[in-house]
Amino acid sequence: MLNQAQQQLIQAFQEGFPLVSRPFQEMGHALGLDEAQVIEGMRRLQEQGIIKRIGVVVHHHELGFSANAMVVWDVPDPVVREIGERIRRAECVSLCYLRRRSLPAWPYNLYCMIHGREREETLQKAEQLTDGCGLRGYPREVLFSRRRFKQCGAKYFDGSS
Repeated sequence: MLNQAQQQLIQAFQEGFPLVSRPFQEMGHALGLDEAQVIEGMRRLQEQGIIKRIGVVVHHHELGFSANAMVVWDVPDPVVREIGERIRRAECVSLCYLRRRSLPAWPYNLYCMIHGREREETLQKAEQLTDGCGLRGYPREVLFSRRRFKQCGAKYFDGSS
C-alpha cells in the first residue's frame, strides 16, 4: 500500500515532467519537497518495483517527424542480443526491443522505431542501420505508421483514491 507522500509523487510523475532544466526541483516545489527528496522518492519507488522505469514520450509529429516506421528483422537467436545492442546505440533509433516470433505468419524478433520528416529519409536511415549493424541478409520489413494513437506515459492511478 502506498502512503500519501508516495501517491502524491506518483501523481506528479505521471502527469509528466515540466520542461525546465531542473524538473525534479520544479516537481518538488509543487509538492513541498526539495529536489533531493523527489529524486530519492523516485529511486525508492523504482527499488520497490512500483515504478519500472523513467522514460521520455516524444511527440514526433509535433516535432515535424511524420514518416515514422517500425523496422523488423528475423535475426538468429544466438546473435540477436548483440545486434540489438548495436541497433539501440544508433542515433536514428528511438526504441529497440526483442519479441518472440509468431511462426509461421510472423518470423520477426527484433524491432526498432525510426523517425523521419519524409518517407525517403526514413527508408535511407533503415538502409544505413541495416548496413551499419551487420543486418544485411536477414529478412526485414519496414512498416510505416498509418495511424497515430495518443502517446502517454504510464498511469498508476487516477488520483481520486
